[in-house]
Amino acid sequence: MTQASIADTGSAAAAHGVALRLLVVEDEVLFARAVAKRLQKAGYVCEHAETLADGRVLAQQWMPDMVLLDMRLPDGNGMDLLGELVGKGVAVIVMTAHGEISDAVQAMKLGATDYLKKPIDLEELLLAVQKAEQSVNLKHSLDYSRQRDAHASEGVELLGRCSAMKSVQVQIDRISQLLAVDNGAPPTVLINGETGTGKDVAARLLHLSCSSSDRPFVHVDCASLPAELIESELFGHEKGAFTSAQGSRCGLIEAAEDGTLFLDEIGELPLSLQAKLLNVLERRVVRRLGSTKERPVAARFIAATNRDLQQMVIEGRFRSDLFYRLNVLNISMPPLRERGDDILLLARQFATQTGRRYGLPARSFSNDAIEALGRYGWPGNVRELRHQISRAVLLSRGEHITASDLALPSQQSVNLDTNLDLPANNITLDSAEKMLIENALKQAGGNISEAARHLGITRMAMRYRMEKHGILD
Repeated sequence: MTQASIADTGSAAAAHGVALRLLVVEDEVLFARAVAKRLQKAGYVCEHAETLADGRVLAQQWMPDMVLLDMRLPDGNGMDLLGELVGKGVAVIVMTAHGEISDAVQAMKLGATDYLKKPIDLEELLLAVQKAEQSVNLKHSLDYSRQRDAHASEGVELLGRCSAMKSVQVQIDRISQLLAVDNGAPPTVLINGETGTGKDVAARLLHLSCSSSDRPFVHVDCASLPAELIESELFGHEKGAFTSAQGSRCGLIEAAEDGTLFLDEIGELPLSLQAKLLNVLERRVVRRLGSTKERPVAARFIAATNRDLQQMVIEGRFRSDLFYRLNVLNISMPPLRERGDDILLLARQFATQTGRRYGLPARSFSNDAIEALGRYGWPGNVRELRHQISRAVLLSRGEHITASDLALPSQQSVNLDTNLDLPANNITLDSAEKMLIENALKQAGGNISEAARHLGITRMAMRYRMEKHGILD
């Protein structure tokens, strides 16, 4: 058993921060040394084993990222080690002599990343390793994402005692039981609700309540993805599919594996991509840009929107077949203004969380603060409440949070000209909202903050609605 030294720096592998570890299991010593020398020059850390037994020991102790595995070894067939390596998530490139192609085919079926036929050109071998490295890096990235998501999911809950929230909690429990049944393609779920009502929390709870909660939870914000990149981001692409596609890349649908893909703000998905998404949902396959190969899709799909998709279908802005496909199971998140005493319940929870996070003493709410919380309309819903309470806790100085600490916009300040020139027919909620925002901006002289105060919403909510309706500053 011999060991090759660490490679020089400045290579593609070292550029990732940590050089990949490669194990070469090969009984032809001269060839193995030549391979190790070429790989170390390219920036990889290499180990060499001459037998199946030594390869098994090194794989267990050293835990390589990738293995170059010969099929014919003095003490057995490399196929015996292949299954163990693939089961541990190790990328394997098999090396076969002429006449052993059937072994290579069998190895690929068992999960090998690639195979090379001897005699092997060292530059060809390096290209194969670099190609496999993309899969290794993707695995590391997904492992990190799972750890991060697991940490972010700690303590995820939907607080609420009102009847509307109890109904939502019952729906989530029931749908979770349906999603847990392994009976082919899981049903899709559509979550409706205004911005900030907790649609993302409901989606994550659905994911956590399933048997595959340790699998990826991929959150896709359809409203924030650039129009020119959204197709590539969702479906992936092959090298050369477009000008800047320097290499192959899996999309977010593939990255979700057999976990959950959460399509947030699905109403913002361009019409041109809605048919392609429908095909994924119907046939459970995805095809990358520039590829003719279809890959199976095992993920469950959860979508969310703050738009009226049925109205968008009538207006021709959303496909009816996609809407019906998404709307198999439906959850409606109630706005905060309709949740009564839940407002104070949530406010106390957010105050406690903020205090703990910054090491501040516990603070209660004064009577005038409680009245202000109940009187305010909360256009930004739970998200706005969380931000307002966090700000009040950080800036207040007394034992109690007062109404002045909350600094809520005064709804009495709304003094807009409501005599809008609305069309007599075909008026929609979206068009009325757009005209109201434009009117508020006009009266505020283009000052977004002042217009937001007049409308009783936060500047962030104002910005969101301006972008939604295509209103420029």
